[in-house]
Amino acid sequence: MYVYIAIAAYFVVLFLTLRDIRIYRRTSFESYRKGAMKGIAASTIVLLGAVITPLNPNIGLLLVLIGMFLNKKGTREKVFNDATATERMMGKTDLQQ
Repeated sequence: MYVYIAIAAYFVVLFLTLRDIRIYRRTSFESYRKGAMKGIAASTIVLLGAVITPLNPNIGLLLVLIGMFLNKKGTREKVFNDATATERMMGKTDLQQ
């Protein structure tokens, strides 16, 4: 069961990182580049935790938790004006370069 939690957390961090990359490529806002860089580091830590979880669930999930906390993005510029929830989830922005 713990392995599934760790794998789900990895895919969440990876999805948010890819979303930040897409928004950065469309808008060139620096905060989204920094968010993508943080996401790459956090996804590495979460993946390491997911690999360790079958061997030692306590340490593996601790690494997953640390990775999730490192994925905290901070303040961002407003890039969505009239986007629906699905468009926001996929990273479609109203602003272009």
